[in-house]
Amino acid sequence: MANLKEVRDRIQSVNNTQQITKAMKMVAASKLRRAQDAITRMRPYANKMDLILRNILSNLDGDANTTFGVVRPVERACLVIITSNRGLAGAFNTNICKAAVAVLEGEYKPLVESGKVTVICIGKKGHEFLRRRYKTLRYNTDYVNLFDELTFENTAKVSNLLMDAFTFGTYDKVVVAYSRFKNAAMQFAEAEQFLPVVQILLL
Repeated sequence: MANLKEVRDRIQSVNNTQQITKAMKMVAASKLRRAQDAITRMRPYANKMDLILRNILSNLDGDANTTFGVVRPVERACLVIITSNRGLAGAFNTNICKAAVAVLEGEYKPLVESGKVTVICIGKKGHEFLRRRYKTLRYNTDYVNLFDELTFENTAKVSNLLMDAFTFGTYDKVVVAYSRFKNAAMQFAEAEQFLPVVQILLL
């Protein structure tokens, strides 16, 4: 049976652990708040830029030198899946993977069966999930660890790769499966067409 000193030592140990955990929680909450504020401030700018781009492409003359808005028969396609590197994130990764599967089993299904779909994986969880489920897809794993060094220069490499591949006809369509952030408790998995740019319908 533990003596009084051992009980006191255990109580002190628990109290120390609680203090450390509380400090870690405060640090994590501060980082989350900064990230959330950054996303909230950036979203209006990103939405406006997207609207401007779609408006420009919708009003270009036929001889304009751009291909990003050109819709052509889809013979080769690309799916970009953006997930986290780690689990313990609730349904975050699962919902993104479901959105990706919906694309592969839906509009991309004929291309999947003929081996004409390339998957670019950003984040390990999406790569691991699709590798288990789809053995015949082409996988580009150059950017799986992109989140380890997340900078504008590194993310720009992915978008430049996609734009160049679309311009040169490597891909006729690019869809991105990702999670749209609303708040810390709510994110919505989406599969959004990246290229060709969806133009604004002019009345």
